[in-house]
Amino acid sequence: MAQRRSLAVPYGAPVLAISFLACVATGLELSVNNHAADFTLSTALGPPISLSCLVHNSSQAEELLWYRGDGQVGLKDGNKVNISNICISPVNESDNGVTFTCQLARDKSVQVSVILDVQFPPQLSGEETLHVEEDKDVTLTCNSKSNPQAQTTWYKDNHSLTLQQNRHELYQTSEVLRLSIRKVQKSDNGTYTCVVESPLGNGTRDFHLIVEDKKPVFPKEAVIAAAVVVTLTIFFGVVAQKDKCLKVW
Repeated sequence: MAQRRSLAVPYGAPVLAISFLACVATGLELSVNNHAADFTLSTALGPPISLSCLVHNSSQAEELLWYRGDGQVGLKDGNKVNISNICISPVNESDNGVTFTCQLARDKSVQVSVILDVQFPPQLSGEETLHVEEDKDVTLTCNSKSNPQAQTTWYKDNHSLTLQQNRHELYQTSEVLRLSIRKVQKSDNGTYTCVVESPLGNGTRDFHLIVEDKKPVFPKEAVIAAAVVVTLTIFFGVVAQKDKCLKVW
């Protein structure tokens, strides 16, 4: 009777195979602009910048992917294998802080990211003219964008603004500077200037505050009562005239 024969496998073969694959995977690397690890790229507004991603230690054609933040960048067919280039042109404020990532298509754990540090002088915006009634509250909002972050100051009629406790309140973030004034008075009339100072330049924004006379407030109850009295008087007058006309007729 024929006996079954099994193919003997060396005990250490699976371990050696796994170790070999691990070495191959570990040897495969990417670089972006000659950086093999994540890095920050400082640049200015306007001139375009190029990012070049290159595959290292590969024995086969490797497809590459590019991402801008969470969105994938469209690449042409000739710009995907082993080396891939993208161009950001022109560089603007919206590119500041954005992460560009190059990934290996078959193994997305192999990747290199670059964060753009776009430096630019202050750029200010905000409503220029505000009308407010006396005794009302008002807020002047100065929107400021700059990199690096700048120092901000408020002026009134070309003089440093003296803040009064319980009347003036300042609120500031990296992109917004607000000046709130409670119960404005005629003395608050004037031009308020938001001044932003940065190593790359300064920016100013004027806000013209016009305090108008307080509008008289009429009590609603009195107005309604007066309207009712006038209506009834007219109604009874018409009825009386009608009775006289009927008697004459």
